[in-house]
Amino acid sequence: MDSEERGPPHQQPVCNGKPETHGRRAKLHGRAFYESIGSPKVVLAPMVEQSEFAWRMLSRSFLPPSSQNSLLAYSPMFHSKMFHEQRNYRDSHFQPLKSALPSPVDNCHLSQLPESERHLDGNPNFDRPLTVQFCSNDPDDLLAAAKHVAPFCDAVDLNLGCPQGIAKRGNYGAFLQEDWGLISRMIERLHDELDVPVTAKMRVLETREKTLGYAKMLLDAGASIITVHGRRREQKGHNTGLADWSMIRYLRENLPKEAVIFANGNILQHEDIDKCLVETGADAVMSAEGNLYDPTIFATPPPIGEEGREYWRGRDGKGGFRMDAVMRRYLDIIHKYALGRDPPERKPLFLPSDPPEAVETSDAEEEQQGPPKKKRKQSKAERRQSKIANPNLTAMQAHLFHLLRPLVSEHHNVRDALATARMGDMDAFERVLKLVERAVKQGLIAYEKEQTEQTNGGHTDSKAEIRHRSTPEETEDPYTSSLAAVTRCKRRWWVCQPYVRPVPKEAIEKGSMQLSKKEKKRLEQESLGTKVEVEIPK
Repeated sequence: MDSEERGPPHQQPVCNGKPETHGRRAKLHGRAFYESIGSPKVVLAPMVEQSEFAWRMLSRSFLPPSSQNSLLAYSPMFHSKMFHEQRNYRDSHFQPLKSALPSPVDNCHLSQLPESERHLDGNPNFDRPLTVQFCSNDPDDLLAAAKHVAPFCDAVDLNLGCPQGIAKRGNYGAFLQEDWGLISRMIERLHDELDVPVTAKMRVLETREKTLGYAKMLLDAGASIITVHGRRREQKGHNTGLADWSMIRYLRENLPKEAVIFANGNILQHEDIDKCLVETGADAVMSAEGNLYDPTIFATPPPIGEEGREYWRGRDGKGGFRMDAVMRRYLDIIHKYALGRDPPERKPLFLPSDPPEAVETSDAEEEQQGPPKKKRKQSKAERRQSKIANPNLTAMQAHLFHLLRPLVSEHHNVRDALATARMGDMDAFERVLKLVERAVKQGLIAYEKEQTEQTNGGHTDSKAEIRHRSTPEETEDPYTSSLAAVTRCKRRWWVCQPYVRPVPKEAIEKGSMQLSKKEKKRLEQESLGTKVEVEIPK
């Protein structure tokens, strides 16, 4: 049976974590590899301590069961030297498949944790396709780290896009883009010696020509896929600005057709995915911050009339997945997979159309719950396991602050309860969920009352419709104006929605951002039409 007959790598028979192909994984390259994992069109980005197993599971859960493996997900970024040399770092960041544990005598690049402390990163049944990302500046370290994860993923990615100060100090991410020789050696090393393909995530450079040369270098070195973030290295924080999709289109038109390109940047909501595919010509679209604030971003909204209890749609047609529904799913995944226990029984989510007696019964039960129970004393095994940080637990608070951002601005009691929740204290997070459910219930009741009053008063337009009427901001391009983007993306506070950052021009006009001397000089040169020569590394 050849590799084409065996199916994608993440669906092939597994032995010690590797598909059986006469003792070796069948390694494909470029478009052949991309097609072998199903040619995914949507990609969950690598995010430091924010794209861990539980979040990947949550993001996939909103897709139909038959197409959940159509989402390619990336792990968080790991530091190659620390991952290779420090067992505690490795065990606290990547906890692979229990059923793929090697025997004690198997010379495999895996930690020897007890089976009870193993987690499910890379499980071929529900965590694939998966790419694991590393930052690195040394070919040996990168290869050694990659060998630890190769049995549990479909590819290894080299981070060339991180623009943060820690990356500058550590000489990795986007701060390697002046050293093309080093980058080429790292990719070549993995391409030649690793059992799975190597990919790379880059940022655009100062000019189209230099960016094209950079992309060609990555592909020539052996990268099977390049992800292109349409922002330059200096575009971060208040200066984030907009990603340049035209730069990605330029690469698509000037690189070989067989080259696989993912586009990254400007994805605020589900509708932006198709727009990006069309405008860039990319093979797939990656979302980072858009997914962080709305993990349902990859899901197609349900048809009108089929919203159920998890999706809410207003009279103006705008809607989204309810925050209480998404948080429930997230906590249930934590219970089941990160902690290995059954989630608590949960009553159906509230709908304004529920019979009054059902609502009253639910309210009475809430009142009778009383104060939180005392914490149960941990067993020795639980204390031993707690010494190894669980990446799915450490990320919870940050994820929920992103997810609930519009809600906590309305309900400060939810914000305060979440702020005091500590890692691993599931009772505390369950209490936050109760508060979220109550807040959403109050919001839905108030909304229905508002609509009824509007109707009984003889008005044809609701407050929401008046708010979303055409405004001066709406006449602007929603992809170049943050004010127009807010108008386009804004939803009621109880549904998931993106966080829209002000573009630098608007921030400067408001006085919330000031340009550096270097940036002022660059803008002056651009306004005068001065062409700045850029040297392309050899």
